[in-house]
Amino acid sequence: MTDNRQSLSDLGNLTAGAPAAEAATADVAAAPAAPVVSETPLRQQELDKFGRAYATGRRKDAVARVWVKPGTGKVTVNGRDQEVYFARPTLRLIINQPFSVTDREGQYDVICTVKGGGLSGQAGAVKHGIAQALTKYEPALRPAVKREGFLTRDSRTVERKKYGRAKARRSFQFSKR
Repeated sequence: MTDNRQSLSDLGNLTAGAPAAEAATADVAAAPAAPVVSETPLRQQELDKFGRAYATGRRKDAVARVWVKPGTGKVTVNGRDQEVYFARPTLRLIINQPFSVTDREGQYDVICTVKGGGLSGQAGAVKHGIAQALTKYEPALRPAVKREGFLTRDSRTVERKKYGRAKARRSFQFSKR
């Protein structure tokens, strides 16, 4: 096995000995900089026959089926307006996060049905579904939504109750006598 270790001075000698390489670097320096093109291909827009984008969102035990279409910004959850279904302002804030990140507030109507879990899990599921559907309607928004982590399903769920315990980890109260 040969030892091919080189130092920086050896590299300098290699480039100094090659005049063709110097001419090539001069041409590169004189040429205008080419625009950087992303290596990842742009995804295709996925719409149904009604011109809507569909996605499924999940969080805890909640599952949301979400349809997004251009409109005035109306969000309907299980046939009711979002202010009625999600009465807490924090839950409505969670739902509208994908629109605020992409600067698309008030441009899309959302129709969704959500089942399972509680209100917090359902709001997270609707947010996940809106983010997925938004990237299917406008594939160019995917990097911004992905950077915020809205496309990743939050896999945290409730730990199961174990036998001999009061809850998942809580023991029954100890009694000395």
